[in-house]
Amino acid sequence: MVATLPVLKDFTEAVGGPHVRVVSLITGFESEHTYSPKPSDILSIQNADLLIKIGLGLEIWAASLIENANRPDLPIVTTSNGVALIKDDEGHADDHGDDHAQGNPHIWLDPENVKMMIAVITKGLIAADAIHEADYRKNAAAYIDRLDVLQKNLQAKVNGLQDRAIITHHPAWPYFARRFGFVIKGNILSQVGSEPSPKRMGQLIRLIKQEGIKVVVSEPQLNQKIPQILAQETGVRIVSLSPLPGAIPGTEHYLDLIRYNIETLVAALGGA
Repeated sequence: MVATLPVLKDFTEAVGGPHVRVVSLITGFESEHTYSPKPSDILSIQNADLLIKIGLGLEIWAASLIENANRPDLPIVTTSNGVALIKDDEGHADDHGDDHAQGNPHIWLDPENVKMMIAVITKGLIAADAIHEADYRKNAAAYIDRLDVLQKNLQAKVNGLQDRAIITHHPAWPYFARRFGFVIKGNILSQVGSEPSPKRMGQLIRLIKQEGIKVVVSEPQLNQKIPQILAQETGVRIVSLSPLPGAIPGTEHYLDLIRYNIETLVAALGGA
């Protein structure tokens, strides 16, 4: 089986257990928006019996892989099906052009969305391998139980914060912010692959100073120089959070990733 992102590999392995072998096309160190497929990815697609993806125009590079691998018959599990999306008119959605007009694709950063994604993956695994249905359902339920416990514990840590205002590197974080109660005051990049204009940088510097914003979230997959400029100009604290597992040591699994992101952000904003 092939997953487009490491977070989907993690979910599929959690549900599938010993009955699945999953390859992720992205390692977690690349941006999910600008990934350039490798020749080995074509081989992975050719040999796959299932492809698990987010959808919503996020993996625009996947279509050419399927075409080049000559796998029009490849079953595809689209994990965004049924998820309530944050749209452009809600003020925090991605500005990546028409490809993401359906809504922001970073749905997995809200644990409540993950529950729906797990259900979709479970259904897809059962369709591909009905013999192990009982195991898949049992594993899915156990994972959701672990997720519920973690989410409750992390929310309690966020609840103690007085200051929850942040600026983010790119619009990956609206689901995360909405679920846990952070306030995104602005994004450095409106589109991955571009650089902010001097005018935009000036606006961010003024915003940070006027509103006393303490924290800018950077991402290890993106250029670190721009957040560093903001820090030099304003004294704001830079905190590295990742939307994908694996880019930061100790975050190879989703549960560890969400724990790291919340605990690091809470500490930076003055929490316990």
